[in-house]
Amino acid sequence: MQHRKKILLVEDDTALAAVYRSRLELEGFEIREVHNGEDALSATVAFRPDLIVLDAMMPKISGFDVLDILRNTPETTNVRVIMLTALSQQKDRERAEALGVDEYLVKSQVVIGDVVARVKHHLGMSQSFEN
Repeated sequence: MQHRKKILLVEDDTALAAVYRSRLELEGFEIREVHNGEDALSATVAFRPDLIVLDAMMPKISGFDVLDILRNTPETTNVRVIMLTALSQQKDRERAEALGVDEYLVKSQVVIGDVVARVKHHLGMSQSFEN
């Protein structure tokens, strides 16, 4: 049996994080949840997630800076990162893409099922069912 895929959920809105966490756990993922950029960096090294769902606007260190640091650190450079943010401006998307994000999702434009589908896509897991 293969190990469960690990996802690091980085979201400073704890209510929203709880919703995403419970849905992703329901899908069989092992989740670690943190609420700021500093914790995201330390948790990435300690937890070694297969994928990070990363908010952009957070206290201490922004998601953009977290992404930049992850991509420039040898042991985290290949971790898949989906940025899930309220920022819908094209300039923000371009900044994330320039920093090497795997996917940029705007919170107001996706539902949780879309996020789960994209997580599975980036982890190479086939969608066994459509919701």
